[in-house]
Order: sequence, then C-alpha cells, then structure tokens
Amino acid sequence: MDNVLKIHTQHLSQPIFDLVVAFNGAGCQYEVFIFVSLKRVFMKAEIITIGDELLIGQVIDTNSAWMASQLSLIGIDVKQITTIADTRLQILHTLSEAGNRARIVLISGGLGPTSDDITKQTLCEYFDTHLIVDEAALEDITAFFKRRGIPLTELNRKQSEIPAGCIPIPNPVGTARGMWFEKDNTIYISMPGVPFEMKSIMNEYVLPTLRKRFPNTIVIHRTIMTSGLGESFLADRIEKWEKSLPGHIKLAYLPQPGIVRLRLTARGCHEDKLQKEIDTLIESLYGLIPELIFGEDSETLEGVIGELLLSKRQTLATAESCTGGSISQKITSIAGSSAYYKGSVVAYANEIKQKVLHIDRETIIQYGAVSKEVVEKMAHGACSVFDTDWAVSVSGIAGPDGGTEEKPVGTVWIGVAGPDGITAQKFLFGDNRERNITRATVAALQMLRDRILNNKSQIAGH
Repeated sequence: MDNVLKIHTQHLSQPIFDLVVAFNGAGCQYEVFIFVSLKRVFMKAEIITIGDELLIGQVIDTNSAWMASQLSLIGIDVKQITTIADTRLQILHTLSEAGNRARIVLISGGLGPTSDDITKQTLCEYFDTHLIVDEAALEDITAFFKRRGIPLTELNRKQSEIPAGCIPIPNPVGTARGMWFEKDNTIYISMPGVPFEMKSIMNEYVLPTLRKRFPNTIVIHRTIMTSGLGESFLADRIEKWEKSLPGHIKLAYLPQPGIVRLRLTARGCHEDKLQKEIDTLIESLYGLIPELIFGEDSETLEGVIGELLLSKRQTLATAESCTGGSISQKITSIAGSSAYYKGSVVAYANEIKQKVLHIDRETIIQYGAVSKEVVEKMAHGACSVFDTDWAVSVSGIAGPDGGTEEKPVGTVWIGVAGPDGITAQKFLFGDNRERNITRATVAALQMLRDRILNNKSQIAGH
C-alpha cells in the first residue's frame, strides 16, 4: 500500500466516522475502511432573551442561567447568551447570527398579548410564514380564563395565534404557547419570558425532546461547598490534587463572600464510571481540606447547622450588632428551624447590650463594643436570656464610617458560647459595608459549625 488518504466525516448528532481509502501506486485498485470512533459530538446551543426591561436592569435575567444549567446536564454546551431589545431588526439579526453558530437556539420573552411584544410577528418574517389560529391553544386559553371567572378579551384571544409551520408547545401554566421551528439544520425554540412558564415548557417538552433527539455525551456536575479560606489560598492547598485530575474532568472555582464552591464537571459515555471517578476524587479532597468543607451541591451552612443541632437535640440563640439580624435570618430561612432556634437580640446600641444581655458598662468602656471581651459576654448573655445550649455573637465596624487606626472599618469580633465554654475570634474583612455584613455572617456560621462538630461535651439539650 503506497499511499493512504484519510478523510474525516461527521454528522452533528452521530458518532464521528473515519473513512480511510487505500490505493496502489497505479491507482487502479482501492479499498475503503470505515472506523467508528467512540467520541460523540457535543451540541452547541445559544440563548436569546428578549425584553427592554432586562436591558435597563428593571428585571434580572434568571432565565438564561437556568436554561444553560439544564442544557449542560444533558450534554448540550451553551456557547453564547444574548439579551436584546424587543425590536424587529434586532430580533432578526440576532436570530440569523445565532443560527450560523449553533445547532439549537432557545428564545425567551416577547410573547405577551400587548403591542410591545412583537416576537411572534418577527418570527413569522424570519421563517417566511404567517400567523394562524391554533384551535387547541384557543380552547386552552378559553378554559384558562373561564376557570378564573375572567372574561376573554380580544388581546387574550390573540395568544392562540402562532406562526404557521411551527410545532406548538403546550404551556400548562400560562396562555402563551411555546414554538418549535427548524431552519437550515438549526432548531429554534421560542418560549414565554415568565420564568415559571418557561421552566414548565422546558421540563415538560423541550428537555425530554432534545435528550431523545441528541443522545449526547453524559455530563455530571458535583459541587463541594467550602468556607474559611479565600479562593487563591484554597487553590494553593489543593494544587497537587487539581493537577492530578484526568482530562475529561474539569474543576471550576466559584467564589462568593466567605464561601468558595468547587464544581467538578465530568464528561464521558459511561455514567457509572464517571460517577465512581468523581466519588474517588471527592473522597481524596475531603482528606485534604476536611475543616473547610461544610457540604455539597445545594447544602448551606445554616442548613448543616440545623441538622447538627437536631441530631444532638440542642438549641441556639444569636446576639448581633453589626450584622443587624443577618445571622438569624439565615438560620430561620431553614424550614423547621423552630425546633432548635429560640431567638435573637439585635443589640445595635450599647445600652441594649447592657440592659438585655447584661454586659456591665465598665467592660464596654474599657475594651470597646468591638472587642473579644464584649462578644464573649454577648454570647454568654444570649445563652442565659434564651436558655440555650449554644449562642453566636457578632460585634464589628461594618463601615463606611466608624473606624479608627486601632480598629479600622471591617474589624469584626465573633463569639460562640456552648456547653464546652466560650471562644472568640477577630476578623479583618475590608472596607465594603455590604460585603462585611455578608462575610461576618458566613464566618459566624462557620465558627458555630466547627464548635458544634468539635464539642466533646456530652450535654444534649436542657
């Protein structure tokens, strides 16, 4: 065989094929070999959100983030997200550009019945069609308003109009149909901008249909929740572990004030194998930074603390100054927190620290309200007032004013009282008031969690 010509061909939703043509020197004879690769092609998608209210910041676009996360779970990569005004030319231009780049285009917004919603008419122009009445949609809309005892107006009736040639997608929780189009080997799916309507259409129809039509590479996400160390310092701690990750498993750092999420994303064809690989990697990560990990995926510090207190049959109170009730809000955001959480004193003024938490005036004068001595007495006072096993206290200078050379803005003392005694720790957070409150809240919850976990006392409840 003197020469080999190798030609690669592929189909977007099918495995890659290698076509090899071999021929002799005279070119008179040839053989064709086809080798099937085990790789699968990753589908590309784009998301378009439509609405002036998104562009001026009146409404926050949460639709794109949710759609992208759901597509990722079924192996579809979102390559671009675009937010545009509800204008004909911009919609036409954006649809054309997205169609040239992606195989799947998801569109949300602009499907309301009023004159400022022009998406349906513009879709008709883009797909060279016209509006028709979908009788099934009209029946659903009529029944929708009848159940609510509201008369059906002409504007509402127009919601039953859809572009001819599209596949209408039922909307179980609203009146605007979703619409499925196909043009030049690209799928376009238009949905309402109302989040709960869009999610219903995606879950009930769009995602299952895409999953069947494009059996893409399996994608598994696992997120490890950490607290107590900043992103760069955390990266140093796990550098060797991160470098050992195989090529098909990627790590992303997702920081927020006081917390860093570590998201592992694995891609492949065998779900069981991927899951075992991730389990092994996460187990080794727990061995590296056990004191920093407080949970996984959607777990929160306040939720983990609640579970610990319930399991030990113990109770909690809080005494807050600079955080203004932020810690108690986090704790009570957990359903069932009344089983372990008794209450809070927001002792913003020194006289409240004295009158309610029983801190003597001389201690505050001698050490200052932002001090180890004061937060320790605040925590002890909260335990006494509420008759609890645990209490966490915070006092600090959130800013932007009130700092001194000795105690600059961002200085925060946090105390934790429990069955095994009282501890306090000083933090220097920075000069941004909002971030200082958030970081102090997270740090207080982290300290409380650590103390509960490390408590050697056998006391459980009163």
